[in-house]
Amino acid sequence: MSFRTQPAPLARPNRCQLFGPGSRVALFEKMAASMADVINLDLEDSVAPSDKDQARANVIAATHDVDWGNKTLSVRINGLDTPYWYRDVVDLLEQASDRLDQIMIPKVGCAGDVYAVDALVTAIERAKGRTRPITFEVIIESAAGIAHVEEIAASSPRLAAMSLGAADFAASMGMQTTGIGGTQETYYMAHQGQKYWSDPWHWAQTAIVAACRTHGVLPVDGPFGDFSDDEGFRAQALRSATLGMVGKWAIHPKQVALANDVFTPSEAAVTEAREILAAMEAAKERGEGATVYKGRLVDIASIKQAEVIVRQSEMIAG
Repeated sequence: MSFRTQPAPLARPNRCQLFGPGSRVALFEKMAASMADVINLDLEDSVAPSDKDQARANVIAATHDVDWGNKTLSVRINGLDTPYWYRDVVDLLEQASDRLDQIMIPKVGCAGDVYAVDALVTAIERAKGRTRPITFEVIIESAAGIAHVEEIAASSPRLAAMSLGAADFAASMGMQTTGIGGTQETYYMAHQGQKYWSDPWHWAQTAIVAACRTHGVLPVDGPFGDFSDDEGFRAQALRSATLGMVGKWAIHPKQVALANDVFTPSEAAVTEAREILAAMEAAKERGEGATVYKGRLVDIASIKQAEVIVRQSEMIAG
């Protein structure tokens, strides 16, 4: 391993990010009462151009008036290719309460995009004397974004999380699909008359996880569009968790429980992880670097794997 150790990401539960339009005030209290770890109030895709100003005002008021408990409160601003984003940042930073935790930046294509928002946020924080620095989450949803994913992950000390936005990503890549995440009907291999479906998002997710883990950023899976397909959502979430992602978006309230279930280590997994740690501690006392646990070899690398599960479980419980 390099002598430059891999930095730890921000320690916060991030199993589910529940999205809701900033134009629909009636949803705010319900979102606050949900079991989602992160709330994303949206000013971008789910808000019509004619509603942008009112949605921004609604979100600002909600930072003052709604009890968000211990959730991470995030607002997705409009993209830097629109005339709305600068006003989103200025009004949020000047008028929202300190309860605002994070700004989500969509369609990030290079480190310079993050720098632009960071410079504006930093200036306003200093001018207004804000004592709680705003964190960032970026969405990778373009060919440029995935091509520059590592420089984006290293772009700002404010960067706490990074998500994959499957729909815009597919459009930017020219993918022949209208699905948002999940297995695509035409993405398969065939052998002896049998079809085998693979995961078209796998490589992009892996690139995001590698970049995030290198720079201490939380990697998050994005939306699953068919909220009537619980099995499909769960399958994609399980793949994402296996690859190292820490959570997933929910675009419908019913997806919150599904995400929480997948990204919360099971009691059996935590028990096994603790037993592996205990077995390795006993091996260490015997002067051994490896041992056998339930018929399989475990070694120092196994300690690191087990510690990931135990830490995640303790953070969620706390």
